[in-house]
Amino acid sequence: MSGRADSDSLPDTRAEEAEKAEEPEEAGHGDDAEAAGRGEQDRQERQDRQGDQGDQDERDGDAPRRARWAATGTGAVLALAGTAASLLRLTGSAPALVPVAYACGAGTCALAAVLGSRGRTRRALWLSVAGLMVMALGDQFD
Repeated sequence: MSGRADSDSLPDTRAEEAEKAEEPEEAGHGDDAEAAGRGEQDRQERQDRQGDQGDQDERDGDAPRRARWAATGTGAVLALAGTAASLLRLTGSAPALVPVAYACGAGTCALAAVLGSRGRTRRALWLSVAGLMVMALGDQFD
Protein backbone atom coordinates (compact mmCIF):
# COMPACT_ATOMS: atom_id res chain seq x y z
CA MET A 1 0.00 0.00 0.00
CA SER A 2 1.39 3.32 -1.04
CA GLY A 3 -0.58 5.42 1.43
CA ARG A 4 -1.72 7.86 -1.24
CA ALA A 5 -5.28 9.12 -1.00
CA ASP A 6 -5.99 8.72 -4.72
CA SER A 7 -4.93 5.07 -4.91
CA ASP A 8 -7.53 2.43 -5.62
CA SER A 9 -8.42 0.09 -2.79
CA LEU A 10 -8.80 -3.62 -3.23
CA PRO A 11 -12.32 -4.95 -3.84
CA ASP A 12 -14.21 -6.14 -0.76
CA THR A 13 -14.34 -9.92 -1.05
CA ARG A 14 -15.89 -10.45 2.37
CA ALA A 15 -19.32 -9.39 1.12
CA GLU A 16 -19.16 -11.99 -1.67
CA GLU A 17 -18.15 -14.72 0.81
CA ALA A 18 -21.05 -13.79 3.09
CA GLU A 19 -23.52 -14.10 0.21
CA LYS A 20 -22.18 -17.54 -0.68
CA ALA A 21 -22.47 -18.66 2.94
CA GLU A 22 -26.13 -17.62 3.09
CA GLU A 23 -27.11 -19.73 0.05
CA PRO A 24 -28.42 -23.16 1.07
CA GLU A 25 -26.51 -26.11 -0.26
CA GLU A 26 -28.36 -28.66 -2.31
CA ALA A 27 -29.22 -31.81 -0.41
CA GLY A 28 -29.78 -35.22 -1.90
CA HIS A 29 -26.17 -36.08 -2.73
CA GLY A 30 -25.61 -38.56 0.05
CA ASP A 31 -27.21 -40.65 2.66
CA ASP A 32 -28.84 -38.78 5.56
CA ALA A 33 -27.60 -41.41 8.03
CA GLU A 34 -24.04 -40.92 6.81
CA ALA A 35 -24.33 -37.14 7.19
CA ALA A 36 -25.78 -37.53 10.68
CA GLY A 37 -22.92 -39.84 11.61
CA ARG A 38 -20.37 -37.32 10.40
CA GLY A 39 -22.13 -34.56 12.34
CA GLU A 40 -22.05 -36.66 15.50
CA GLN A 41 -18.36 -37.44 14.97
CA ASP A 42 -17.54 -33.75 14.43
CA ARG A 43 -19.46 -32.80 17.56
CA GLN A 44 -17.60 -35.47 19.57
CA GLU A 45 -14.24 -34.18 18.30
CA ARG A 46 -15.17 -30.63 19.32
CA GLN A 47 -16.15 -31.83 22.78
CA ASP A 48 -12.87 -33.71 23.11
CA ARG A 49 -10.94 -30.59 22.16
CA GLN A 50 -12.96 -28.55 24.66
CA GLY A 51 -12.31 -31.21 27.31
CA ASP A 52 -8.59 -31.01 26.60
CA GLN A 53 -8.83 -27.23 26.89
CA GLY A 54 -10.58 -27.61 30.25
CA ASP A 55 -7.86 -29.94 31.49
CA GLN A 56 -5.24 -27.45 30.32
CA ASP A 57 -7.03 -24.65 32.20
CA GLU A 58 -6.99 -26.74 35.38
CA ARG A 59 -3.28 -27.42 34.97
CA ASP A 60 -2.59 -23.74 34.31
CA GLY A 61 -4.52 -22.84 37.46
CA ASP A 62 -2.30 -25.14 39.53
CA ALA A 63 0.97 -23.55 38.41
CA PRO A 64 0.75 -20.42 40.60
CA ARG A 65 -0.26 -22.54 43.59
CA ARG A 66 2.71 -24.85 43.06
CA ALA A 67 5.04 -21.86 42.67
CA ARG A 68 3.80 -20.39 45.97
CA TRP A 69 4.29 -23.71 47.75
CA ALA A 70 7.76 -24.15 46.26
CA ALA A 71 8.85 -20.62 47.22
CA THR A 72 7.44 -20.96 50.72
CA GLY A 73 8.93 -24.40 51.29
CA THR A 74 12.34 -23.50 49.92
CA GLY A 75 12.52 -20.31 51.97
CA ALA A 76 11.47 -22.14 55.14
CA VAL A 77 13.96 -24.98 54.68
CA LEU A 78 16.82 -22.60 53.95
CA ALA A 79 15.87 -20.44 56.94
CA LEU A 80 15.89 -23.46 59.24
CA ALA A 81 19.21 -24.66 57.83
CA GLY A 82 20.74 -21.19 58.26
CA THR A 83 19.48 -20.93 61.83
CA ALA A 84 20.86 -24.35 62.70
CA ALA A 85 24.22 -23.52 61.11
CA SER A 86 24.32 -20.20 62.95
CA LEU A 87 23.71 -21.89 66.29
CA LEU A 88 26.31 -24.58 65.58
CA ARG A 89 28.93 -22.01 64.55
CA LEU A 90 28.11 -19.86 67.56
CA THR A 91 29.06 -22.67 69.93
CA GLY A 92 32.31 -23.41 68.06
CA SER A 93 35.54 -21.51 67.75
CA ALA A 94 34.58 -19.69 64.53
CA PRO A 95 34.94 -15.92 64.23
CA ALA A 96 31.85 -13.91 65.25
CA LEU A 97 31.21 -12.89 61.63
CA VAL A 98 30.39 -16.48 60.62
CA PRO A 99 27.28 -17.03 62.82
CA VAL A 100 26.11 -13.49 62.04
CA ALA A 101 26.31 -14.19 58.30
CA TYR A 102 24.37 -17.44 58.73
CA ALA A 103 21.75 -15.67 60.84
CA CYS A 104 21.36 -12.84 58.29
CA GLY A 105 21.05 -15.37 55.47
CA ALA A 106 18.47 -17.29 57.47
CA GLY A 107 16.49 -14.11 58.07
CA THR A 108 16.56 -13.29 54.37
CA CYS A 109 15.33 -16.79 53.51
CA ALA A 110 12.58 -16.49 56.13
CA LEU A 111 11.45 -13.25 54.47
CA ALA A 112 11.51 -15.10 51.15
CA ALA A 113 9.20 -17.75 52.63
CA VAL A 114 6.76 -15.07 53.75
CA LEU A 115 6.78 -13.39 50.35
CA GLY A 116 6.37 -16.74 48.63
CA SER A 117 3.29 -17.53 50.69
CA ARG A 118 1.78 -14.20 49.63
CA GLY A 119 2.30 -14.90 45.95
CA ARG A 120 5.44 -12.83 45.36
CA THR A 121 7.31 -15.80 43.97
CA ARG A 122 9.87 -13.94 41.87
CA ARG A 123 10.95 -11.77 44.77
CA ALA A 124 10.97 -14.83 47.00
CA LEU A 125 13.25 -16.63 44.56
CA TRP A 126 15.73 -13.76 44.48
CA LEU A 127 15.67 -13.36 48.24
CA SER A 128 16.31 -17.09 48.67
CA VAL A 129 19.29 -16.83 46.33
CA ALA A 130 20.58 -13.74 48.16
CA GLY A 131 20.17 -15.41 51.57
CA LEU A 132 21.98 -18.50 50.39
CA MET A 133 24.80 -16.36 49.01
CA VAL A 134 25.14 -14.54 52.35
CA MET A 135 25.37 -17.89 54.13
CA ALA A 136 27.99 -19.08 51.63
CA LEU A 137 29.96 -15.88 52.20
CA GLY A 138 29.84 -16.49 55.96
CA ASP A 139 31.13 -20.00 55.35
CA GLN A 140 34.13 -18.53 53.52
CA PHE A 141 35.18 -16.67 56.68
CA ASP A 142 35.29 -19.92 58.64
